[in-house]
Amino acid sequence: MKVLKQDRLPIKEKIAYGLGDFASSMFWKLFSMFLLFFYTDVFGISAAAVGTMFLVTRIWDAANDPLMGLLADRTSTKWGKFRPYLLFVALPFAIIGTLTFTTPELSGSGKLIYAYITYTLMMMVYTAVNVPYASLMGVMSSDSNERTSLASWRFIGAFSGGLVVTATANSLVDYFSEGTSQAVGFQYTISIYAFIAATLFVLTFLGTRERLTPPVEVKNSLKEDLSDLIKNGPWFIMLGANISILIFNSLRDGSILFYFKYYVKDQVLTLFGETYELSSTVLSSAYMSIWLATNIIGVLLAKTVASKLGKKRAFGWSAVLSAVLSFIFFFIPADQILTIFGLNILIGISAGIVLPLGWSMYADIADYSEWKTGRRATGLVFSSSSMSQKFGWTLGGALSGWILAGFGFEPNVDQTDGALLGIRLMISVIAGLGALLSYVFIHFYKLDEKVMKSIEQDLELKRAA
Repeated sequence: MKVLKQDRLPIKEKIAYGLGDFASSMFWKLFSMFLLFFYTDVFGISAAAVGTMFLVTRIWDAANDPLMGLLADRTSTKWGKFRPYLLFVALPFAIIGTLTFTTPELSGSGKLIYAYITYTLMMMVYTAVNVPYASLMGVMSSDSNERTSLASWRFIGAFSGGLVVTATANSLVDYFSEGTSQAVGFQYTISIYAFIAATLFVLTFLGTRERLTPPVEVKNSLKEDLSDLIKNGPWFIMLGANISILIFNSLRDGSILFYFKYYVKDQVLTLFGETYELSSTVLSSAYMSIWLATNIIGVLLAKTVASKLGKKRAFGWSAVLSAVLSFIFFFIPADQILTIFGLNILIGISAGIVLPLGWSMYADIADYSEWKTGRRATGLVFSSSSMSQKFGWTLGGALSGWILAGFGFEPNVDQTDGALLGIRLMISVIAGLGALLSYVFIHFYKLDEKVMKSIEQDLELKRAA
């Protein structure tokens, strides 16, 4: 591995890198927080059918991630291996993203087929831009601390993008729905986000650099790359930990609109002597926005917490705290708005700490693989992080649909006690079990700071030679 530059990365480049996940995460939050609700309450598909569709399409999509990583590793252009994909996939991403939230005039079965096709295409273009984007962090710097900083900037961008969506989506949908329908409102709203996302991908392409490039004489075969990955124990552990924490996030995200529309409903809040009438739409938007805003606080704290506890312990204890607080959340009555939002703040901070650490640890795993085998496959290792996102998202999304259906949910009607119980369990106890499982996986992770320091020193000597 040849290091072209070892200086600290300029702040403008870190910001440019963060813009890429601002773009991706606008759609990530649309998918995780709004898509299940859109399909059941607007598009007109049953919750069980949506859950099955999520499972089928996302398993297929997750299989594409390692293939995309292999393709990116073997891409060679004057702009680098990974940056070109940000440029050339931007427009297809925007077009297909809008089509995914478009409601055609079709029969029930026709709508289901349309949903399968558009959602599958959406996940494929998401992979085509997000796997190279994630891999880009591994070749912008060889310094572990700089990677943690990049990961933090990435998640600042991610949560900021998500925050824009949660703060504006409901209002925009209502605005564009006036005089037409909620289906039209969703289509117009998503087209705005799609244009913004495409623009930001191009800005990330223009504002970043690839500094680490494999020497010309190193030519990894597909068989060697896959063999190295299969033998990489830390990779398997991080895969399990990230899948579990993303199940936690997916279940929470996917249940928020249902939780407020059907369980909390409209509420009257008295605060400092003033009385406020709050609709379920306003409450859900505020809850989602605060959830993401506190995630950002957690991301900002991640580097400090990791420097004191180490990445492994910071990841594990933050996951445990998220689980315990989620279990407590189940027992809050619908009219205790301040308690609902107070716990949301605490869960948001603890969950936010976990996320950038996982991405930074994948960069360490790429170093470990190079140190152990003498070969580097950054794209393949980082594609596994995207694959873990997809599997966690897949299982969480499928579980969300099946849980709703299993407890008797029917859209746009008053829910039975059983259906309300399912919604409450989904946002609290069942989600918390995902975070707890993540802690179990990370307990067995061996690449702590002491081990990584030794690996980095060995790699520097090998690269210099």
